[in-house]
Formats: sequence, structure tokens, C-alpha cells
Amino acid sequence: MPHPLVTPEMIETFQRDGVVLVKGLFADQVDLLRRGIEANMAAPGPYASNNEKAGQTGRFFDDYCNWQRIPEFAEVVAASPVAEVAADLMRSETVQMFHDHVLVKEPGTSMATPWHQDGPYYFVDGRQTISFWSPLDPVREATLRCVAGSHLWDKEVLPTRWVSEAGFFPDEGQYMPVPDPEAEGMRIVEFPMEPGDAVAFTYRILHGARGNTSTARRRAFSIRLVGDDARYVERPGPTSPPFPGHDMEPGQRLRADWFPPIWPRA
Repeated sequence: MPHPLVTPEMIETFQRDGVVLVKGLFADQVDLLRRGIEANMAAPGPYASNNEKAGQTGRFFDDYCNWQRIPEFAEVVAASPVAEVAADLMRSETVQMFHDHVLVKEPGTSMATPWHQDGPYYFVDGRQTISFWSPLDPVREATLRCVAGSHLWDKEVLPTRWVSEAGFFPDEGQYMPVPDPEAEGMRIVEFPMEPGDAVAFTYRILHGARGNTSTARRRAFSIRLVGDDARYVERPGPTSPPFPGHDMEPGQRLRADWFPPIWPRA
């Protein structure tokens, strides 16, 4: 039986559309995550960025790979049902931790999160991959937006720098240009969300988010996980996160000492 937060219909939706809403996934960890984000912003990691772009207002802070140094994040990974829910949605017997990501848009932040797929940035590939994006404030306009079914496209979308919007891989022709989903009439899925709700989506879903033009903060926490068939893959350019010195070979499962298993299906 799946976790009580997951229905068979949700599993089918995730498999078909690549994205589904999980209500209340982190409902018991909202305050914990808020404290963790404040600790992260007070002491950013080496990958932190304010995404400063000429002509844009506000502050768009993001940082990743901090769950092992920020106790609040580690506790959420251990105490929340996220691993079991991930296993159900991916139809996977196992779940490994990949990394965490904090994204904060302060009031009056005009910069949007550009349309992108996570997969081309990562050195992992497979059908069983999943991210959970969870706001810690009520969101309406600054919520995550996903293009349903884009995880099934034949080509991946070209990865670009968020601020410059420039590609950084050689041989860009093997990727499709970043589309304009609204202009091209694609089915965009987005949800009004309360703190602790989570959008679950695969690494190959095209997604983005508007700026935060409201008077309230928009804090979001994301966990990226992988399942049974995920394997290390070499990319034609630098990956993000980089994880230097990992010593993995193409086709290997992610090394368990760096990317620990957090769910074995009994």
C-alpha cells in the first residue's frame, strides 16, 4: 500500500504528466524548514547566489547541497515521509538522497526562475528521478509552474545560466532551444499552495516560476532524490551541482557514501 498521502491516481498522474501535487508533505516540518533556511541565508554555502541581474529588483537567493551541514535540513530528510512518498511515485524499491536546494524570493523580486529542465544540469540520468518543491509561505502567483508531459520529449532542453541566459555546453545542437510554453500553447500545471505542500516532478520536467511581486516572502525548500534505475552519466559541460572528485564511472549507481540510501522498500 502506498503512503497515506499518496493515492493510485497520484501515481498514475506522476507517471503520465511527470508532475503531481502532494498536499501536506512537510506539514509537520514547516517551522523546522523555516529555521533551516534562516541558518542557510545567515551562513551561505559555496554555491550560494543572489542571482543579480541588471534591471531587476529585489533579492532572489538560492543555495544547494547544505543538508549535511544544516541540522534542520538533515532532520527533515530523516523525519518527514518524503522518501516513502518518492518511492511510491517513482515506483522504485529504493531511494537515494541527491541534494537539497533553497530558493528565496524576497518581496518585490522581479526576476523569474527561467524555464528549464533540471536533468541536463545533473550528472545523473534515469526514469526514476524526483524533486519535491515546497513553499514555506502561502503562494499564488510565485508558485512553481511545470509543463505536463515534457519529461517524455525526445530531446532535452539546453541548460543555460540563469542570469545571462546563455548556454554553456558545447554542441548545443543536441539539445532543443528553451521553449516559450505560453506562446507555444503548452499545458502548464501550477497549484496554489500552502506551507508544507509540495510539487513532485521528474528531473526532465520543464519548469519555472514567476517573480515575487507581492509584499510577502516566498521561501521554498527542494529535495532531489533518485530511484532504482538512476545512474551516473557524463555531460558535455560542467554539471550543477558539480560534486568534484566523486570518482564515479558512467553507468554506476551514485556512490552511497556521498548519496546515502534513505528508503529501502521492505
